[in-house]
Amino acid sequence: MKRKVFQRLISIILSVFIVFITNTGYAINSVEVNTQPASTITEDFPINISSKSAILMDTVTGQVLIAKNVNEELPPASVTKIMSLLIIMEAIEDGKITLTDTVTVSETAAKKGGSQIWLEVGEKMTVDELLKATVVASANDACTALGEFVAGSESAFISMMNERAKQLGMINTNFENCTGLDDTTDNHYTSAYDIALMSRELLKYNLIIEYSTIWMDYLRDGATELVNTNKLIRTYDGITGLKTGTTSKAGCCVSASATRGNTSFVVVVLGAENSSKRFADAKALLDWGFANYEVYTPQIDAEMINELHVINGVTQRFIPICEKTESILIPKGQGVNVKQVTELADNVAAPIEKGQVVGKIKFILSDEEICSFKLYSEFEIPKMTFSHGIKKLLSVLVD
Repeated sequence: MKRKVFQRLISIILSVFIVFITNTGYAINSVEVNTQPASTITEDFPINISSKSAILMDTVTGQVLIAKNVNEELPPASVTKIMSLLIIMEAIEDGKITLTDTVTVSETAAKKGGSQIWLEVGEKMTVDELLKATVVASANDACTALGEFVAGSESAFISMMNERAKQLGMINTNFENCTGLDDTTDNHYTSAYDIALMSRELLKYNLIIEYSTIWMDYLRDGATELVNTNKLIRTYDGITGLKTGTTSKAGCCVSASATRGNTSFVVVVLGAENSSKRFADAKALLDWGFANYEVYTPQIDAEMINELHVINGVTQRFIPICEKTESILIPKGQGVNVKQVTELADNVAAPIEKGQVVGKIKFILSDEEICSFKLYSEFEIPKMTFSHGIKKLLSVLVD
């Protein structure tokens, strides 16, 4: 027993002494790691798209797979309402309004032309009813009434829309109204890429899908029939929405979303010659996406994360923690070929901060890195000092 205590004392004394004669050590202080692949915008088309502008985006990662004139500023018609609906969904989420709230129709809302449910000044409807009319029938009067209810006025609501667009990075967008009516507008535009951004954001709210997947419904005790303007609702497997738009300036437009298994896409088509070509392009984009790609969620093999030795540290060893993994998009059927590679030094020099990156885990497919995730210290490890050594020595003596 005495011999073991003596050996421990010698070990501690030597470790304290090493602190003052050794200042070297291999330390990784910063590793820049992307948890998602960068969006790839390409003009090399694997399918024929007749519309002016089109995009195929993975809803989970935001990765762009197919793009045609995606940054061109074009009138979006009623696809504008995606931003209107996003603001409304966020207001519901924040508790500012509820589905059962009653909205009194203003003169401004009642005067809106185009698609409408013929609201009358002073008529009362719930938020739920107006949402249904906006999403399913693309009713401009219902959308305006909701915007006024959320922001207090139509102009204030439009300001909220433009501010939210900036927050989402929609640099090729400016809204002059919340409906997409463009017969009197001069500066109302957006792009396919920007629409995909706001569509992806809107799809985070499961509530919107409850409305966007309705094919037919009624208001006013059955007196007003609503039929979805998105014909893909009836014909496309996995469709979840989202919004159509048609004007003489914009042509035929659609932002369509679909999910099969754990893979989800949003496609945007702008400036189609007619409604049939709009839906044909959207369907072709979705078909190509589902046929060629799937979502892959990396699973960390903890056995590949070795214990790390700390040079001159109060704590001598620790096992790094991996940050939360994110799903990525990969070629369909290739999940079994993904390999995990750990990049981690044998040791790291103290002091170590809590959260300090000490390595990374890479996932490789066909000799290419498809994603990587940081390995970090779960806690702070101070550098060993003489006082630390004395305290440790005393603790041994007391034991």
